[in-house]
Amino acid sequence: MLRRFLPDRFTCALLCTVLLASVLPCRGAAAQVFGVLTDVAIALLFFLHGAKLSRTAVVAGLTNWRLHLTVLASTFVLFPLLGFLLRPVLSPLVTPDLYMGVLFLCMLPSTVQSSIAFTSIARGNVSAAVCSASASSLLGIFITPLLVGALLESHGHGGMSWDAVGGIVLQLLVPFVAGQVAQRWIGGWVQKHKPLVGVVDQGSILLVVYTAFSAAVLEGLWKQTPLPVLGGLLIVNAVLLTLALLLTTYGSRALGFCKDDEITIVFCGSKKSLASGVPMAKVLFAGHPLGMIVLPIMLFHQIQLMTCAVLARRYARRLDAAAPSMPGEADVAPAN
Repeated sequence: MLRRFLPDRFTCALLCTVLLASVLPCRGAAAQVFGVLTDVAIALLFFLHGAKLSRTAVVAGLTNWRLHLTVLASTFVLFPLLGFLLRPVLSPLVTPDLYMGVLFLCMLPSTVQSSIAFTSIARGNVSAAVCSASASSLLGIFITPLLVGALLESHGHGGMSWDAVGGIVLQLLVPFVAGQVAQRWIGGWVQKHKPLVGVVDQGSILLVVYTAFSAAVLEGLWKQTPLPVLGGLLIVNAVLLTLALLLTTYGSRALGFCKDDEITIVFCGSKKSLASGVPMAKVLFAGHPLGMIVLPIMLFHQIQLMTCAVLARRYARRLDAAAPSMPGEADVAPAN
């Protein structure tokens, strides 16, 4: 049981990256080199995701439009509302810059890989999860900058510039579309080499985190973020995730969704993407304390993985217990 709550290798790598940036922050010419490497890694990441995404699975899930609208509403309406409505209660627990990072977290799209993986473990509607998570990720390229623009304007930092939106499209959408176009030639190879996508995925995030925290450390990040503030951020993230899970669970039941669709809504509608959030923050919050903006999504990422892993297994056990047993089927493993 305890093993489920231990951090995974990627989380350990994130912690080591933050530690490295705290001890040996990059600066000057080294920071510029790391910046270029980060941009290349992010573009390659979204190219590989485009080449990997199955069009057949997406088309198969397109017909369940009520489910997709519910997931998108949870991702881009419910979460931002929670962030703003709970602000008077939660913001005193952290610094103003950190709470801006929390609001940015609320505006991010859903994850793709982990949403699909947890839906599969919980015996949910996997094809619909592929469609919903992918649609959320793609629409987030446009919706998140618009929401962030409104956030910055409300904080007196000016609206979102078209240069920032263009930067997001150029860095994320164009490589993704190029990957979709190239899928007919390299899609099979990418599917056979999934660990490569994982390496690029995690590597690009680690690069952005290192450069972001290097700059933040040089600006005095840890002097401005004592341990009580980090504890407050943990509470803020836990509250947001708990409310999202409860609202997506009971909301999907109130709307009359079947159990398979409920599982999909819960795991796609309660997640936030670290892979999309970190590169977006790099573009959208240029000139802001980026370390403060990225820290909430890094913490939320680990909390959502641990919580959803336990929840997915709980769903699976309930479905296994509810399934009628047939003679000779006791030793047959249920299909994912």
